[in-house]
Amino acid sequence: MSHEFENVDRFICGTIGEPGEREFYLQVRSGSSLVSAALEKSQASTLAQRLEILCKQVTKEDVTIVVDCVERDDAALESPVERDFIIGAISIAWDDESKKVCVELFSIKEVEVEDELPEITLNITLGQAKAFISRTNAVVNAGRIPCPFCAIPIDPRGHLCPRANGYRR
Repeated sequence: MSHEFENVDRFICGTIGEPGEREFYLQVRSGSSLVSAALEKSQASTLAQRLEILCKQVTKEDVTIVVDCVERDDAALESPVERDFIIGAISIAWDDESKKVCVELFSIKEVEVEDELPEITLNITLGQAKAFISRTNAVVNAGRIPCPFCAIPIDPRGHLCPRANGYRR
């Protein structure tokens, strides 16, 4: 089932669970329609990075574009969180006509590439994109801290660091 959102009221990344066992979700709300899609932490982080690159490029190339001011949405995911699908591929592009960022989220399916349709297509303003970037970076960085020696996330119960020859840190 495909969802298209021309005007988005809320586009956020959030998590459920404790650090180390968190499930990442993107939620899109437009009016009374709400869609929740699961994704990997790395996908959320990469989406925020790519949106940041796109926003910088667009504002650099067209100085007449006004970036609307949207406050970062720090509210929790809307409950109950029901996973509509799992995100596989993500596409982002700038629509020069509408002056919005177009985001397409494709689900993981066993289909031929030609038949692949986005599960969610949404258009957000540059201000909404910047608010999404800010929140997503905060959500991604709120997990377990990385070990300063091996960069593997440190579990709250301790960490067997490979660089310490198996001693706990």
